[in-house]
Amino acid sequence: MTSSVIIEQLKREKILELLSQGKRIDGRELHDQRSLSIETGVIPKANGSARVKLGDTEVVTGVKIQPDKPFPDLGDKGILICTAEILPLADPKAEPGPPGEEVIELARVVDRGIRETEMLDLKQLVLIKDKSVIGIFVDSSVLNTDGNLFDACSYAAVAAILSCTVPKYEIKDDAPVLVEGVTSKPPIKTTPVSVTMARIGDHIIVDPTADEEACMNARITITTNSDGNICALQKGGSDGFTIEQLIKCSEIALSVGTKIRKQLEQLM
Repeated sequence: MTSSVIIEQLKREKILELLSQGKRIDGRELHDQRSLSIETGVIPKANGSARVKLGDTEVVTGVKIQPDKPFPDLGDKGILICTAEILPLADPKAEPGPPGEEVIELARVVDRGIRETEMLDLKQLVLIKDKSVIGIFVDSSVLNTDGNLFDACSYAAVAAILSCTVPKYEIKDDAPVLVEGVTSKPPIKTTPVSVTMARIGDHIIVDPTADEEACMNARITITTNSDGNICALQKGGSDGFTIEQLIKCSEIALSVGTKIRKQLEQLM
């Protein structure tokens, strides 16, 4: 048995011991989130941007807005695309090159949370039906990892969209032309908030750190809208949840999400 395996086992035992006492390794209560800071306007050349620090996890997100062709079967809606990357300097395990499964999942969870809550009224982003629409491209870069990249990237993406400005385009000769100096706010319908929880043994914890993720049995990310409806869900980990645990997770997501939403809505 290698020294690293022994250290991980000892760490897991310590985490489980603390959880049995209702405590965590960083002093939080089981359902407490780490400190969250949100700063917007961090990328001057972007249409919108945000830097989020969730504990020691740090993410920067930029929004690029430009005319584009609509998807073939969605000619009456604008485009929304979310991408993500973990910079090699953010994590010793991160490597340059094409995104791996974890990064692809990260981008899809962020995208799904925004899309399924219908945060943006994409029908208002049509310039010429079936021919030209406005595309909103949301790119997140993880600068430092210490667990729960799903929520950190989601909050950064939502904050960047909430604070962005949409350029105005006019149609001339059947093509979009930028109107200089004229912008508007994005067509926001709701504010999505994701809350990620981990199950370690029989304990449900909110916003797991990297050490807690390393010994979790299962993970779940629940995204709600401003009306308190659950709109998206992503399960991860090698194990599952009981019905009772899922109900508890949904209640926690609504409670914690309400607090985070108030912080995000101050950016509007």
